[in-house]
Formats: sequence, structure tokens, C-alpha cells
Amino acid sequence: MARAIIALLTDFGLTDHYVGAMKGVILEICPEATLVDISHDVPPHDVFTASLELSAVYYLFPAGTIFLVVVDPGVGSARRGLAVETESYRFIAPDNGVLGSVFQESSQTKVVELTERRYARPTVSRTFEGRDRFAPAAAWLGKNVQLSALGRPVTDYQLLDIPTVNRVDGKLVGQVLRIDHFGNLVSNIDRKTFENYAQAGAIQIEVGEYAIGRLVEAYTDIHDGDVSAIFGSTDQLEFATNSGSAVRQLGIERGDPVVVGRE
Repeated sequence: MARAIIALLTDFGLTDHYVGAMKGVILEICPEATLVDISHDVPPHDVFTASLELSAVYYLFPAGTIFLVVVDPGVGSARRGLAVETESYRFIAPDNGVLGSVFQESSQTKVVELTERRYARPTVSRTFEGRDRFAPAAAWLGKNVQLSALGRPVTDYQLLDIPTVNRVDGKLVGQVLRIDHFGNLVSNIDRKTFENYAQAGAIQIEVGEYAIGRLVEAYTDIHDGDVSAIFGSTDQLEFATNSGSAVRQLGIERGDPVVVGRE
């Protein structure tokens, strides 16, 4: 039997004991598991960013990987815990939309609510369900417990309103979805959409109130002091500087418009 891979994504940071506590619970149940940290630096309570971070990485993991996602501003409330199975992966997370990208990108999903108490710790804290409910569920999946054993099926799970790219007056109109650790401004305009639009001739790019003069292929192609457009590792149009921070230079925020038009 292959060793289970359990990948963790949280907003817990690494200063406190929270991530270590979840790992301890997992290893007590499933000591053969391989634990992988995706990130623990999601901004606190930022479900939207967590969903985007998960979407950017989960498909790179081996089939069968279990993803434990705990970004949970509703901890202790009536919101449900979910276990989800897609064509290739399984996920444990609160029912708050954090799996919205997964639902959007998967054609086949099975979803159950985490209601079976035997697959949780004996006492479930109202302030740390990541340790007491979600981590044990992920570990039991790693022990080959079937998804259906964890609870009752549900079909009315929460989704996220992930902004789409629109055509307005002949222009592509998107927005800044996230700002990464380096201060790069990542938009929701993907390479395919951009290139299909650009086939018709020269284009101009704006982010917020700023016109962006160049589209480059590498960060080192950006002139000192400039902000340029570039397609990053997720093939989304982003805005960056060379060894600097585009967000500090431009003062752009998440949700600000990105417009691609004709010259």
C-alpha cells in the first residue's frame, strides 16, 4: 500500500503550536503518512486567497493526495466540515467556500459532512476544529477509510464568487485577484484569453490607473524602476518589478481593475 500524502494549507503561521498540533494528531492515527506544507501564511481568515493558493498547486501533487485546508473564520459556529473526493484527490475543509476553486475545476465530486464522531477526537474544541475534527478526518482517509464513512452526503455546499474576465466595449476587463509574497499583482486574465485577444493587433494594458508599457518574459527583463506585465508561474497576467515590489510602487489593491485594450 502506498504511503498517504497529506498536504496542509492554513492561515496559522508558524509562530504558534497550531500546525504542529495538527501534524501530531495526524501521525498518531496514520504514522506512515508523508506530510507536506503548502503554506501556513495565508492572511488570517482570508478564505478567498486560500482557495486561489490551493487551486494553484493541488493538481501538481500525485493522484490520491489528501489536502487538509484550514482557513476557518467560522470556527465553532454551525458551519459544516466537509470531506470531498474528486477524480484524483481528496480534501478536508470547512464549508465556507475555501474549496470553491476545486468544485469549479472538477467534473466529478463526492461530498460528505463530517458527522461521524468516531473519526474525530473524543472532545472537539469550539476554537480548534482543525486539530480535533479536520486533522483526524484527513488521517483516517490516509488509513484508507472510505469517504462515505465520514458522514452523510451533502449537495448544498458553499461556493465562492470567483471573478471572471469580461469583454466591455471591446476590451478585456479583469481584476487583481491576489498579491504574492514578492509584491507581484496577479490578475485573473489567463494567458490563453490574453493571446486570443491579442491576435488582432497591438494592445495596451492598464492596472488600476496605471498604463503598463511592456509585456516581458522574465523578471530580469524589467527595466529598473519600471512595472511591467508578465505571465507568472500560474499563467496568469501579473505585474511586477525587477527585485522590487509592484504593490508598494503602485499602491494597487486586490480587486482593482486590469484592462487590456487596443492601441
